[in-house]
Amino acid sequence: MIDLRLLREDPDRVRASQRARGEDVALVDALLSADERRRSSGVRFDELRSEQKSLGKLIPKATPEERAELLQKAEQLKADVKAAEAAQNDADEETKRLAAQLGNLVHPDVPVGGEEDFVVLETHGTIRDFGAEGFEPKDHLELGEALGAIDVERGAKVSGSRFYYLTGVGALLELALVNAAIAQATEAGFIPMLTPALVRPRAMEGTGFLGQAAENVYHLEKDDYYLVGTSEVPLAAYHMDEILDADKLPLRYAGFSPCFRREAGTYGKDTRGIFRVHQFDKVEMFSYVAPEDAENEHKRLLEWEKQWLTGLDLPFQVIDVASGDLGASASRKYDCEAWIPTQGKYRELTSASNCDGFQARRLSVRMREGKKVQPLATLNGTLCAVPRTIVAILENHQQADGSVRVPEVLRPYLGGREVLEPVAK
Repeated sequence: MIDLRLLREDPDRVRASQRARGEDVALVDALLSADERRRSSGVRFDELRSEQKSLGKLIPKATPEERAELLQKAEQLKADVKAAEAAQNDADEETKRLAAQLGNLVHPDVPVGGEEDFVVLETHGTIRDFGAEGFEPKDHLELGEALGAIDVERGAKVSGSRFYYLTGVGALLELALVNAAIAQATEAGFIPMLTPALVRPRAMEGTGFLGQAAENVYHLEKDDYYLVGTSEVPLAAYHMDEILDADKLPLRYAGFSPCFRREAGTYGKDTRGIFRVHQFDKVEMFSYVAPEDAENEHKRLLEWEKQWLTGLDLPFQVIDVASGDLGASASRKYDCEAWIPTQGKYRELTSASNCDGFQARRLSVRMREGKKVQPLATLNGTLCAVPRTIVAILENHQQADGSVRVPEVLRPYLGGREVLEPVAK
């Protein structure tokens, strides 16, 4: 939720942000109108309540002749106060409803446009020339099946399309990735967290996932719980309705959780293998910081992601995501995209988002500095989305004989194993 004071003081900035997102600009004026009604109805209610209290003090002192008139006036005031309170509540609810539909303010440096209008900021690593090495690269599914690491056929049999089993070295590779990611995050000062996969509506709504992203969220209607698509949700809600001391910031958490996504709107897209699936595990970094430190923290999250991908010896690029592809909560987002040889292009592996005070206002997470209490800033960054990282490792580190080289950073978590070998059939 954006700061309504900013909306009143600079509505053109909010209109420009909505326009950059490709969202409804008329929403800004509707919210301005509702906010004005909320404020004016609040003033009217306070005035009537004050008059009611003053009248209440006069009645005991009034003469019998005056009392009858005052009591009649008191009855009318009672009705007016009740009506004013109802009008105030209605305007307040309308303001909240409209404010919840408004995306975060887009950072002025974000490139304007849709999904394909990102700007490449950096490239890292060297893309292998498999032709020069004398063999055609196999895709991750062919490699994974030969290694005895991935079984999508039985995943589909048991759960349907876009589900899978990680078996043998596949399961061990996931555990190695998770442990290595948590180790890096812990060394950087993050507190490891195992988070709930089911959350209440307020947590999901407060992080901004029940707006444009709602179609990708699984909802258990009988119990009114939501399955999280990222541990960002329970981490953002962890300090919900709390006031944190400024001198304890930043607070950084590294959450590991299963993640669930409907992948609505992706029919026929990335259906082979485990790149785009309904359930996966992920290690997510999450930061609570003072508002003035948000941009620097955003850069720090990106650096930790670059450190991770560099340690896995993956070629990747960093992009500044365009305004129309940000998601409701982010004011700016950087993605790290790894090269996928058999697709001949870079694909998203990690992202780092600066949400400023957007989520904190919705979840009522504030900071206290002296006597001043204000919303703080929240940021999130994927460190390891396991299936996509496995895809990138298998394809980029494959050898001509079908084996796969293990990046050095993972070897201690795989018993020192340097190569994953195909299993005998």
